[in-house]
Amino acid sequence: MTIFENPPHGRLRAGGTDLMSLPGTGPYVDLRDLPGPSGVTWQPDGSAHIGALTTIAEIARDERLRAAYPALTLTAGALATPQIRAVATIGGNLLQRNRCSYFRNPAFSCHQNGGDSCPARDGLGLYSAVIDTSPCVAPHPSSLAMALLVYAAEVEVHGRSPFPVGSLYGSDPTRDHLLDPGEILLAVHLPPPVAGERAAYHRATSRSEAEWPLVEAVARVTPDGAAAVSVGGVARVPLRLPEVEQALAAGEPMEVAAGRAASRCAPTASNGYKVTLLTATVLEVLEQATAPS
Repeated sequence: MTIFENPPHGRLRAGGTDLMSLPGTGPYVDLRDLPGPSGVTWQPDGSAHIGALTTIAEIARDERLRAAYPALTLTAGALATPQIRAVATIGGNLLQRNRCSYFRNPAFSCHQNGGDSCPARDGLGLYSAVIDTSPCVAPHPSSLAMALLVYAAEVEVHGRSPFPVGSLYGSDPTRDHLLDPGEILLAVHLPPPVAGERAAYHRATSRSEAEWPLVEAVARVTPDGAAAVSVGGVARVPLRLPEVEQALAAGEPMEVAAGRAASRCAPTASNGYKVTLLTATVLEVLEQATAPS
C-alpha cells in the first residue's frame, strides 16, 4: 500500500527547515524518500514539470531553467541562505506556514491556532499585510509562488487535475494554503517558455542577508513588451498586479504604473511604510527587467 492509498496522519515534511520554530509537535511524516516528485522533466513542447521535492538550490542553478524561466530562478537564488536552499524544496516553499510572531507564540490565540481574532491587527503589525484580503493579516511567505504567478504556472496534487498555483491560496484566515490534510503536492507545471524574455527579482529587507522580505517583487517582460508583475510580503496571498500590467500596456510611464500598486493598500497604523516600499520595489524590478543589456 502506497502513501497515496493510505494518506498519512501527521505533519507532512520534506526539507524540514521550519521544524524548530513552528508551534506544536509531531508526529511528522517524512516525504524525502517519496518516489517520483523530484527533479525537472522537460516536455515535448518545451515546457517544464518540476517535482515538488526538487530543492530550491537545484532550481536556482539549473541552466536550462535559468534560460527558460529567469523570473523563477532569480527568485530561487535569492531566498534564505545557501544552507536552507540546499534542503528546502519547492513544494515546501509553496505550502509553508506564515511567519507571524503572534501565531508562532503559544501565549497568543489567533485565527491560525484555533482562536477567533487577529492580534496583529491592533498589536505589533510592523510586518503585517498592507493589502487586506483576509481577517488574518500575516503575509504569505512563499517567494516561489509569487514568481510562478508571472508564468501562470499550475500545480499538480495527487488525485486532482492540475490547477493554477494561485488557487492554492485564499482568504480563509485559519489556513496558509487550501490543501486538505493528507493531500500531497506532486509537481509544478510551467508553460512553454518564451524565447528572449527578461526578468528581475528584488526583495527589500531589514538586513542584507538571511532575512524575510518586508516587500518583494518579480517582473517578467517578453519580447513583445508585455509585462507580468507579482509581489509578496504585502498580502495574505502572493499577488499578481494586473493594475500595473495594464497601466504599462496602456503606455503609462513606468513610475506611474508602479505607483498603481498602492491602489489596493489599506495600511495599519504601524505598516504604512510598506506602501512606499511596495511601489519602489515594483519600480525597481521593472527598471531592471527593461534596462538595456
